Amino acid sequence: MRKNLVIAIDGYSSCGKSTLAKALAKKLGFIYIDSGAMYRAVTLYFIRNNVDVNNQEAVANALEHIELNFHSRDYQSHITLNGEEVSEEIRQMPVSEYVSEVSANKLVRKDMVKQQQRMGKSKNIVMDGRDIGTTVFEDAAVKFFMTADPKIRAERRFKELQSKGDTTTTLEEVFENLAHRDYADTTRAESPLTRAEDAIILDNTELTETEQLDFALDMVHQHLP
Repeated sequence: MRKNLVIAIDGYSSCGKSTLAKALAKKLGFIYIDSGAMYRAVTLYFIRNNVDVNNQEAVANALEHIELNFHSRDYQSHITLNGEEVSEEIRQMPVSEYVSEVSANKLVRKDMVKQQQRMGKSKNIVMDGRDIGTTVFEDAAVKFFMTADPKIRAERRFKELQSKGDTTTTLEEVFENLAHRDYADTTRAESPLTRAEDAIILDNTELTETEQLDFALDMVHQHLP
């Protein structure tokens, strides 16, 4: 029986999974781990080093040279790639357009799942991603599956990019990117995005961040021992 507690948050892109996960972790005093950032950091490494994701030998070699770590600063979780802070760069469109393809690679997923399970062995954590409740932590104390209207998700992502100085990406491009990622995430052979049978559905199309946090906290308090 697991002694530490794990809260798993899965769902579609740009549903606010990380926003909720960070808020829950802060409220509960848990550690927040952004699994999506891990895949994005790997994707960034592949882009920088021209790694062919369809070449399994090249992928395996690249993974041996990738070291990921999380650290907290200003109450935010930051990720480093081989010692370099890449939290902002991994959110840019070049990574977004390639991350689903990289994430679908069996060797990449196997390596990331192993790292994620190691992180959750001894500490109380909140982790968000695509397969946390179905593959990484099937025994998670509480599981959420987040969803929202595709148009609302695209608008949220578009505003986020604009706030970070991206003035070239259009709303239409963001919408198309999310549609592509949804298809790739739900149809991939390795750990596809799907709702765990015991996951609580959280549709935040019409919810504020405060409202979704209140809902999640209520569910957590009902399910935690």
